[in-house]
Amino acid sequence: MNIGIVCPYSWDVPGGVQFHIRDLADHLIRLGHEVSVLAPADDETPLPPFVVSAGRAVPVPYNGSVARLNFGFLAAARVRRWLHDGTFDVIHIHEPTAPSLGLLTCWAAQGPIVATFHTSNPRSRVMLAAYAILQPALEKISARIAVSEYARRTLVEHLGGDAVVIPNGVDVDFFARAAVNPRWQGGTIGFVGRIDEPRKGLPVLMKALPRILEAFPDTRLLVAGRGDEKEAVDSLPEEMRGSVEFLGMVSDEDKARLLRSVDLYVAPNTGGESFGIILVEALSAGAAVLASDLDAFAQVLDQGEAGELFANEDADALAEAAVRLLGDSRRREELGERGSAHVRRFDWSTVGADILAVYETVTDGAASVATDERVGLRARFGLAARD
Repeated sequence: MNIGIVCPYSWDVPGGVQFHIRDLADHLIRLGHEVSVLAPADDETPLPPFVVSAGRAVPVPYNGSVARLNFGFLAAARVRRWLHDGTFDVIHIHEPTAPSLGLLTCWAAQGPIVATFHTSNPRSRVMLAAYAILQPALEKISARIAVSEYARRTLVEHLGGDAVVIPNGVDVDFFARAAVNPRWQGGTIGFVGRIDEPRKGLPVLMKALPRILEAFPDTRLLVAGRGDEKEAVDSLPEEMRGSVEFLGMVSDEDKARLLRSVDLYVAPNTGGESFGIILVEALSAGAAVLASDLDAFAQVLDQGEAGELFANEDADALAEAAVRLLGDSRRREELGERGSAHVRRFDWSTVGADILAVYETVTDGAASVATDERVGLRARFGLAARD
């Protein structure tokens, strides 16, 4: 199958959607499919061979964050060229409502279109206001996927229609087989995320850290992600700042090693999450996970069976749970075992098969419609007997 995938966000600023698209493309290529991904990217960005650049993106406030999107006449021309050159059997657009390449592709494409909705935002006035503009494009979509029940709910409430829920995928074995790094072991807490994006929750974790260090003074917080490191520790007493180690942006391999090595992984995100791919990665690595009780996180963690939850934005609750878990190795081991079993449902072997089933459904449907149309035309002109 020849598959075209559209990424709305800039390839050079990695995020959950980009990782999902990259790993989906890798999975499909390994199965023997032809895949081309269209994405915004700066000229100097190194790209995998299956990614086609649609040009530089610009930062735009979107869904409580700042997304780098690509929209305009030049982007539209590149979308049309990509579609013309690709002659795809199916086009898979991610976030078709974002003002970026997905929406442009919806307007320009012909043939079977699958759309995946990642956003969870139950109070999106922007999406409601843009309904009239979005509707003609959305009507061209043959099948809709939502990465979680909460992303599906956002779609239903704001745009109508429905979607099949297929979660983000992870190569579970990649994280499960990662080598432990001894330097990151021994009383360590892990955090992965953009430091300067408040909804990722690092300020909540920093507020809880003094209480954690009071109970376990040798604890180290390992922070992987880009942002202002000095500003991140400003709220901590001077004598505690040495307990925080900033690793900067890490490779996929080092992220897996980090998650395999820490005693506890904490996800203090405060909102705007429709899934929680980092939780799935942490579970795959066998980490004990403590996360804020966002609806999407609770779903990924099997309502607290595969990882513990604390009250969102409550630093005292986070500290209390972290202290209890750091002092109970048996409970951490139990969470790691439960998480490792639970996470198998998110492996690409399952998720990829579900997505391919959607592709096959829409392409079979398109072929059936085309056959019916040909038969109808032949009958109209007295040519039916020549079949």
